[in-house]
Amino acid sequence: MPHILFDLTAVLLSIIIGFGVYHTYLRQALEKTVRNLNPLYFLALSFGSIVGAFSLGTANLYISGEEIIGRSILGVLFGAIITIEIYKLKRGIKGSTGYMYMVPFIVIVIVGRLGCFFSGLSDHTYGIETSVPWGFDFGDGFLRHPVQLYESISMAFFLIISLFLFKYRAQFIILNGFYLCVGFYAAQRFFWEFLKPYSAWLGALNIFQVICISLVIYSIFMIGKVRNGYHT
Repeated sequence: MPHILFDLTAVLLSIIIGFGVYHTYLRQALEKTVRNLNPLYFLALSFGSIVGAFSLGTANLYISGEEIIGRSILGVLFGAIITIEIYKLKRGIKGSTGYMYMVPFIVIVIVGRLGCFFSGLSDHTYGIETSVPWGFDFGDGFLRHPVQLYESISMAFFLIISLFLFKYRAQFIILNGFYLCVGFYAAQRFFWEFLKPYSAWLGALNIFQVICISLVIYSIFMIGKVRNGYHT
């Protein structure tokens, strides 16, 4: 129940805050971007997000010995990027469309991770045992890293920086914001994964860390393309 309430709150806040930011700073750019898209764009976005969320979340739990269906916000991001980049390639669309989802995504992570934290052990997002003073007992008698809060705080920090850039460097956000967001999210998530009890998948890395590395590479690659004129 806590997770559902926090998820609904996250979606509501992401819509409200996202609308406020874009209406204030990016209304003209957003209207132009949407005009260049068709319904297949949003179908591709939805398909990639759903498939990525369940396939990656379930795969990680299966590798870790839990044969249950899982979900992953990292999978949502990864799946959506794949399908949207394919869509853009087929349609010959240059430039970022992801800046539309930057603030909503950040807010969903910040609030959604609080839902993960309060859901306890059943959410399978808790950290490994620790002796740090802020270790938290999720119900099994062991103090664990509250990695959900680490991620929430990290993305709150990035949100503050993003809002500053929206106000003073709006064009920079349009061109690079989504890729910076992807890179930052993947980088901080990569490090927090070392504090989770998930099983390794490739060498010493779990499947989420491998995906995070691929997203950091994607982010760097796309920012480089923007610098070389990849925009409308």
